[in-house]
Amino acid sequence: MTIGQMAGMLAAIALCVLVAFCAVPLLKLGRVLEELRLAVRDIGHNSVPILQELKGTVEATNDEIAKISLVTEDVSKVSGHATVVSENAAQMSQLFAATLGGPMVKTAAFTYGVRSALKGRRKK
Repeated sequence: MTIGQMAGMLAAIALCVLVAFCAVPLLKLGRVLEELRLAVRDIGHNSVPILQELKGTVEATNDEIAKISLVTEDVSKVSGHATVVSENAAQMSQLFAATLGGPMVKTAAFTYGVRSALKGRRKK
């Protein structure tokens, strides 16, 4: 065996050892990638029901928001009507005070005066 053949044989053995050392991490990396693939598949399968449930929840929430919107509109209408009623009551009290308030005060003052006069006479 010549020196060139020995060098070639030594290089071939070294290459085989290097391939063996590199094969172990590559096999482990392959297992890790397989586990990662399974995890992603499981996430995909499990996320579909979660997303469907989330869709149902969002739809129910939208329905409730629509109902709240109707209630808010009704409250706004009632508030508007209450404002009209209170304005009408204020106008009625002003009208009552203007039309009957003056004469009633005069009548009350007159009757008070008459009572006071009659009481004064009775004491004498």
